[in-house]
Formats: sequence, structure tokens, C-alpha cells
Amino acid sequence: MSSMDRRILLGSVVMVLAVVVIGSYSPLVSDWLTGTPAKFDATVNEDGGYMVATKTTVDASNRFAFELYERYSSGNGNILFSPYSISTALSMVYEGARGETADEIGDVFHFIEEPSDRRLAIASILDTLNGKDRDYELHTANALWMQEDYPILEDYIDAVVNYYSGEANSLDFSGAPEESRVTINDWVEEKTNDRIKDLFPPNSIDRDVVLVLTNAIYFKGDWLNEFDEESTSKELFHVSPTEGVEVDMMSLQGERFNYTGTGEMQILELPYTGEDVSMILILPNEGNMADVESTLSCDELGVLTEGLEESVVDVYLPRFKLETKYFMKEDLIEMGMPTAFTLSANFTGISKEGGLYIDKVIHQAFIEVNEEGTEAAAATGVVMTLGATQPNEVFRADHPFIFIIQDRVTSAILFMGRVAKP
Repeated sequence: MSSMDRRILLGSVVMVLAVVVIGSYSPLVSDWLTGTPAKFDATVNEDGGYMVATKTTVDASNRFAFELYERYSSGNGNILFSPYSISTALSMVYEGARGETADEIGDVFHFIEEPSDRRLAIASILDTLNGKDRDYELHTANALWMQEDYPILEDYIDAVVNYYSGEANSLDFSGAPEESRVTINDWVEEKTNDRIKDLFPPNSIDRDVVLVLTNAIYFKGDWLNEFDEESTSKELFHVSPTEGVEVDMMSLQGERFNYTGTGEMQILELPYTGEDVSMILILPNEGNMADVESTLSCDELGVLTEGLEESVVDVYLPRFKLETKYFMKEDLIEMGMPTAFTLSANFTGISKEGGLYIDKVIHQAFIEVNEEGTEAAAATGVVMTLGATQPNEVFRADHPFIFIIQDRVTSAILFMGRVAKP
């Protein structure tokens, strides 16, 4: 089999409500040969360079979030995706891209070109996601699954393992592709508390696969102010002016939240325990969703959140559970990275044999919101071939709304979506 016929599969698996808490060092860099963990000391850049790179990396992922949301918002249905998961998956791909292929991927995802800056930023973010002693569940893990006899460059393995905290594992894709697929899917399910199943469906991994990259993060957090289940009642959710569906509407009255209202929408922030992560709800006035979505951007989100003020709010929010799956090849081609999906792709940073190109990009996501809090998961697979005494404000989400789950320390958008029909 020629190098052009070989197939490589990469995936970022399962991002869930990650929380970033800046620490004095990042336990990220490991010796992948010995398994001995190393420490990334923030003092290596006393001028704050790594912190600037980290902010730039967060901003890049957030920009991609709104650009992708714009594509998906043209329809009328529910939306759910993890920009962090997708960006992390393609960042690992970018590590091995060269020439025009790298330029296009970098432009779509706004990645930092300088490898050392980019990698230290990725490492710092991953470290904060794996912080301990918090009031919620958060687990993140990466793994590298290699065809045992395929010549993956050691420098590429080092980059993924050292800066993406990845495990290095060998599998026999050529001799046992189905068993290999099951092994990886089992890992994904275990890392996501069984919320993401069959990320790689039957026949998606065959004898030509030589590499799989997986990134997994799982989060489950309780609301800082929980809803009382006894206060939940059946109410009508207005999908459109002519359609309504009955939902379980949760309610929480008289609590203080960060809130603001404009002439077009209401914005509410609901923190989780620990207060390092929150859900931002954007509720357009009925019939105004398209106008609000047309102005959504990183800058606009910043303006909206800066305008939040602590207020007493009566909150009405439907329970909702969403599951989505996107096949993103055409999206990414149209967003500006066509070469990676052709025989002209250059991934010689992964293997000098060349001939590798992306065949599929699949993103799968899950979220459940109830009286106690939120649980969510997302998976990305990249398949490569080769106040006071004032009346309470009322926030009644009984018609379509937008939600953003965001880390309050770094401002990283972890999940984004639209509830059009709970």
C-alpha cells in the first residue's frame, strides 16, 4: 500500500463545561517515554509572555465560536457545539500541518503561528482544566493511538504528549480495526461518564488508519442557586408565533444575579458552585432572534457582559436536554481550509511519508440542564486519509434563547448553543 493510500484518523473527544483556574505552574509536560510528569513553571516567561499567548489562544477559540455559530444559525432548530473541543482537535492536527495546509487551518481557527507560544498556551489551559479541590466534577484527558509500525515523527508525538498532556498508545489498526475502534470508543465513554457513545461509528476506522488523537473533558456542576423542583410546572414554550410546546418550566424567585436588559434582549448570568464557570443566557424579545444573532460576536459579548449588574431576578428557565451531531467537512472547507481535505494536503509534520489528508470531521455534543445544574459533553473526530427595594426583574425564557457556558477567569467559551425547541 502506497503512502497516498494510507489513512490517518485524529479526534478530539468530549469537551464538557471546562473551568479554568490560573495557577502558579502547570503540571503539563511529561516525558512520554518514561511517563514521568514534569512541571511547566510560569516563571520561565517572567514578562508574562505565556499569559499573553494564553489570552490570545482563548480569544482565537472564542472568535471561531461565533463564526461557526453564524453558519449554524441559518436554520431554525436547536444548536449545540463546543468551540473549545473543536479548536483543540484541530490544534493537534495543526501541529503536523505545513505550508498552505497550515496557513489555511491557522486562518480558520486563528491559531498562534509560533509553536512555542502556542504550545505553552495550550499547556497552561489544559493544566487549569485539571485543577483539583473544586466544587464540581471536572476531568480532562488526551490520548494518542498509533498504528504500531507506522513511522509517526517523534517530534510530533512529543508535542502532543508534552503540551496536550496526551497518553501514547499503540494499536493494531491494520490487523484489528474493529477491535481498535471499540477500544477507543470505550475510552471516550469512560472519560465522558458514558455521555458520548460510538463517537467513531462502524466502518469509520479501517485497516488504513494509522493514527487517532482523542481529547476528552467532562464536567458536571450544580447551580450556585439551585431551582426548587417543587416549583417546576408545565408551561407553554413559544417555538414560533404559531407553534408552542409544553415544557417543564423551572422557576427561582427573588435571588440576586448579574443581569441586564436592552431594548432587544435580556442577558442573565447563572453561576455554578465555585463561581469559576457560569451559563450566560441571551433571551431576545419574541420574534427578534434573527436580529440578535446577526450582531453576535466576541466584541458584542464583551459589551453585553460588561453591562451586567447585580439585580434581584425572578428566573423562569425550561429544563432542556439536547444532543447534536455535525459532519463538519463542508463547513470547514467553506470557512477557508479546503486544502487539508485534498491530496494536496501537507501533513509532513506528522509523518515524512506524506500522503495524509482529512477525510471527515465529526462533532457530537450533549447537554442536560435541570433544577440541580448542568451536565454536558462534546466530541470531535477528525478522520484523515493517507439592588434594593425595586420590583424584581423577570427573566422568562418561554421562547427561543441562546446560551453560552463560559469560564469566568479566562473568558473562554466552552459551550454555545440555541434552544429553539426544548
